[in-house]
Amino acid sequence: MTPDLKEIVIKKEDAVFWLDKSGCWCNAGGKFRKKKIIDFFHQSIAKDDNGYFVSQTRDDIFEKVYFRFEDTALFIFAVIFNDAIILKLNTGKHLTLNPSMLFIEDDNLYLTDGDERIKFSERAMMQISSIIEDAGEENGDHLVININGNRLQLLEKK
Repeated sequence: MTPDLKEIVIKKEDAVFWLDKSGCWCNAGGKFRKKKIIDFFHQSIAKDDNGYFVSQTRDDIFEKVYFRFEDTALFIFAVIFNDAIILKLNTGKHLTLNPSMLFIEDDNLYLTDGDERIKFSERAMMQISSIIEDAGEENGDHLVININGNRLQLLEKK
């Protein structure tokens, strides 16, 4: 932010929108429907010491709105299979999959990236499911991710 901008900060308790457990933006009227607005909100997500927020600059005003979220603020929206497996986040950021950072909690797949907890969206789960296998009862009845024949057990948090 440049010094000549007036800053307006909205606390998350006062925000009129939130991110649901599926990664959809919502307000009192329900889920947001306009793709352009949804994309803008996702790509505007940032984090500071006070939490996650979206922001915009209009004229000489910098507006920062902290928001509530039901599970996490970061989601994997797409899985791209190339030489490496690339994960596209709701923010537009791309990560290379590190399978050792995957875990399952409450039947959902997550990834940790530093101190960030990132949830796979339903669409991303469908995409990555082609490389997730049941290890079988004889191997402890857990799930594994199979990348080029390398099978790594997915940790399950209770």
